[in-house]
Amino acid sequence: MTNKRARLIYNPTSGREEIKRKLPDILQRLELGGIETSCYATMGEGDAVLAASDATERGFDLIIAAGGDGTLYEVINGLAEKPSRPPLGILPLGTTNDFARALGIPRHWEYACDLILQQYTRKIDVGKANQRYFINIAGGGSLTELTYEVPAKLKTMIGQLAYYMKGLEKMTRLRPTELRIEARGHEEIEGEFLMFLICNSNSVGGFEKLAPDADLDDGMFEVILVRKCNLAEFIRLTTMALRGEHLNDPHVVHFRSDQIRITSPDYVQINLDGEYGGTLPFTFEVLPRHLDIFVDELGESTYQRVRI
Repeated sequence: MTNKRARLIYNPTSGREEIKRKLPDILQRLELGGIETSCYATMGEGDAVLAASDATERGFDLIIAAGGDGTLYEVINGLAEKPSRPPLGILPLGTTNDFARALGIPRHWEYACDLILQQYTRKIDVGKANQRYFINIAGGGSLTELTYEVPAKLKTMIGQLAYYMKGLEKMTRLRPTELRIEARGHEEIEGEFLMFLICNSNSVGGFEKLAPDADLDDGMFEVILVRKCNLAEFIRLTTMALRGEHLNDPHVVHFRSDQIRITSPDYVQINLDGEYGGTLPFTFEVLPRHLDIFVDELGESTYQRVRI
């Protein structure tokens, strides 16, 4: 059997720099499984975008993203515009790994490698946000800004706790934003909101029930808007979200759509998969079943055998 050729794109600073220690073992496991793997270590912002684009053009059979949600975000942006896109493997070695959790990709590197070796994929929707792409979540508002305000060194040192520390600081200065939302299939919405989330999966910021009806291959986004409220109301809403009981709260607007246009007279930064994506106005649209991602072969009926 001819070996398959993979390009492993990894962020050496992801998580607590675990990839640096595990890389020889990862490569050996993939090679023994019949995947001839070469590596590219990212050196800065945007590096993984170029690496994924280059790997696609060079005809690699599959691409593997090793790191956190930020690394995966960049790899997606390097793949999404290509007319022919190789299947993508994920080694979730970052701080949060929201998307890997949503797909049931195991956190332990050995099991994640074995999943890639099984060579089963699932077709996944990709979100397009103006000229960028996201695979898990797009959001805006004061609280969504904290993911790119947490310094990389702090994330490396103390992991998820860094987000909680920054989040507590942000909660003491909640500020609403004036938004206008035009969504296909719905009436226009205007008002003051603390945040909005456009969800492709059900795992967002460590909350696994924030968008409980989100499906990665249904061609639709789950949209959640949080209206202006005080700190006590927001804390109550957060505890409800942990249990998945928040969608019927009067402070929450919830609907499904495949195309959303959001504008604001205010300066509103956009968060795409935890990374800074620009400022409003933005149009968000679904690219249905746009990427093949390696998943557990015992998963849903949408999984298929891939021969590469």
